[in-house]
Amino acid sequence: MAKSPGAGRRIEEEQWLQSTRSPRVIPYLSVDGAAAALEFYGRVFGATERMRMNAPDGKIGHAELEFGDSVVMLADTFPDMGGKCPKEIGGTPVTVMVYVEDVDACFQRALDNGATEKVKVQDQFYGDRSGSFEDPFGHVWHVASHVEDVPPEEMGRRAAAAMGG
Repeated sequence: MAKSPGAGRRIEEEQWLQSTRSPRVIPYLSVDGAAAALEFYGRVFGATERMRMNAPDGKIGHAELEFGDSVVMLADTFPDMGGKCPKEIGGTPVTVMVYVEDVDACFQRALDNGATEKVKVQDQFYGDRSGSFEDPFGHVWHVASHVEDVPPEEMGRRAAAAMGG
């Protein structure tokens, strides 16, 4: 059986990903005030700082946070390198989704630490309890806890009812 041309490369890539302890997809946030953001995400999500590289001007050039088995990277904005934060462009079209153990407690911690409620926490037809907030840096987070396994047939009924059908 013939081996595809990229097969060896994929194996090397998998080994590299495992050695870096990094998932394949990692959000990278541009933040005006990265040091404060690191503290906020630690308080709200219990995220732990994996690494930080300070820039000569006192800004953070690169940082990595662990959210359980996931990673979020972030840095201060560097306009000379094209970096912009959500507040500079009128908001963000991207939402970061995080499953947490207790969505109500996490959401309240976010609000207590300066976040703004976008969508209140509520039970969803698909079995999650979730809500959304904008952090003090302009990034939007959708947080959820899974509270119920919903069989496909019931999910269809609930979806139709939720969407007015």
